[in-house]
Amino acid sequence: MQNPSYEYVAGLLDHALLTPTSTDAELRKGCQALREFPIATVCIKPHAVKLAAEELAGTSIGVCTVIGFPHGTPLPSVKAFEAEQAFLDGAREVDMVVNTGKVLGDDWEFAREDIASVTAVARRHKGIIKVIFETDFLPEDRHKIRLCEICSEVKVDFVKTSTGFGFVKGREGGYDYCGATDHDLKLMRKHCLPDVGVKASGGVRNLDRALEVIALGVTRIGTGSAPAILREYRERFGV
Repeated sequence: MQNPSYEYVAGLLDHALLTPTSTDAELRKGCQALREFPIATVCIKPHAVKLAAEELAGTSIGVCTVIGFPHGTPLPSVKAFEAEQAFLDGAREVDMVVNTGKVLGDDWEFAREDIASVTAVARRHKGIIKVIFETDFLPEDRHKIRLCEICSEVKVDFVKTSTGFGFVKGREGGYDYCGATDHDLKLMRKHCLPDVGVKASGGVRNLDRALEVIALGVTRIGTGSAPAILREYRERFGV
C-alpha cells in the first residue's frame, strides 16, 4: 500500500501546545516554529487563542482550542460560553472534553446536552467541533460506543480519544495512560457515522505511529510532535 503524501499527513496534524506551565513567550515561539509546516491547526490553551492567531497570520494553519479541559467537569452552559469566546477570539476549531463521571454513571441525557451545547456554538460560527472521550477513563466499550452514537446523532465533526492528560493511577501508585490505542480507534470508527471523523490523540509521537493510525481510518491526529513527524517524513521519503 502506497504511503500517503507529505501534504496529506501534514493536513491531518493538530500540534498541541497545551503544557500548563507554558509562558506566553514559549507559546509564541512554539507557534513560530510551526510556520514552515502545512499542518491543520495548532491546539492551544484558551487564553492564548488571540496570540496564536496573531503568530500564525498569513499561514494556512488554523487555531484550535480546548473546552472544559482537561477533565470535562464544567456545566454545559459554561462550556458553551467558553466555546463562544474561543470563536470570537479567532479559533476555527474546538476540542471539548465530555464529563466522564456522567458518562460512567450512564447519564446520557446530560452527556447529550453537554455535547450538543458546544456543537450549537460551533455551528453558529461555522467552526469545527471535536469531542474528547478520554478513553483511558472508560474501561468498558459500551460507554465509548454510546458516545459515538450520540456524537453521530448530534452531528459533531470528530470524535477524539484523549486529552493527553488522562493519567490513570496504577496499583503501585504511579500514573500512566495509553492514549490512542488501535482497539479504541477501530471501535470509534466502526460506531460513528461515516461523516464523523476520528482523531487519534495520545501516543502518536513519530511517523510510523502516525502512518499506523491513518491506516486504521483516522482523519485527524493530535500530537505534540508534528514538526518531528514531518521532518522524519522528509528524511525518509526525500520530500
